[in-house]
Amino acid sequence: MKKLDKCIAIIPARGGSKGVPRKNLRLINGKPLIQYTIEAALGSRFIDQTIVSTDCPEIARVSVEAGARIPFMRPDALAEDHSRTIDVLQHAIEFYEGQGKVYEHIVLLQPTSPLRNSLDIDEAYSIFQQNDADSLQSVCPVMQHPFLLRKFNDSQLSPYQSVEDERLRRQDLEELFVLNGAIYIVKKQLLMEQSSLVGANNCGYIMPKSRSIDIDDELDLEVAEVYLRKTQHH
Repeated sequence: MKKLDKCIAIIPARGGSKGVPRKNLRLINGKPLIQYTIEAALGSRFIDQTIVSTDCPEIARVSVEAGARIPFMRPDALAEDHSRTIDVLQHAIEFYEGQGKVYEHIVLLQPTSPLRNSLDIDEAYSIFQQNDADSLQSVCPVMQHPFLLRKFNDSQLSPYQSVEDERLRRQDLEELFVLNGAIYIVKKQLLMEQSSLVGANNCGYIMPKSRSIDIDDELDLEVAEVYLRKTQHH
């Protein structure tokens, strides 16, 4: 009989990164960036196993010190610039199934979201379970509504999205949300059989903008450090 651990957190972290070199190892407020995500996963009530999929020995060492598992080193073919996250997740699930371990739910946690915390993961997972969802993604409110977007055609400025009533007030606009990249949850079947992170019964978990920072460049690192200093002083 295969042992069924319900939920695995997979943190994908390759060594190379374009925007910020050695991004996952960069210290923010005294801790490597990836450590924030590992600690959030380890603090979750629902996650049975937390692993990091990496091709970099130094990331592996830091991750183990922070409490994550490194069950394998990621193959080079899955650590290219154009490698797909789906393939990285499937590789990890296949590795465990080869050892007779089956995980029903996969939580993808990108290390570039250091302000997402254990409570966010637990609340997202609760929504996922309550709705018997196939998948869930975390989002945050959009600050720039599409109605306010403009495009250039030569030197002419025109609305990106035409609206029936140009006199709409900002507060009348429908509330919209954007994926923030912090939490993805998916049923194993959807991931493995349909190679997708978005199923027919798809839910969302709303996070505030303050915890939705996604580290893409040096400015993001500085902003995240300011927020982390603030939250850790309270």
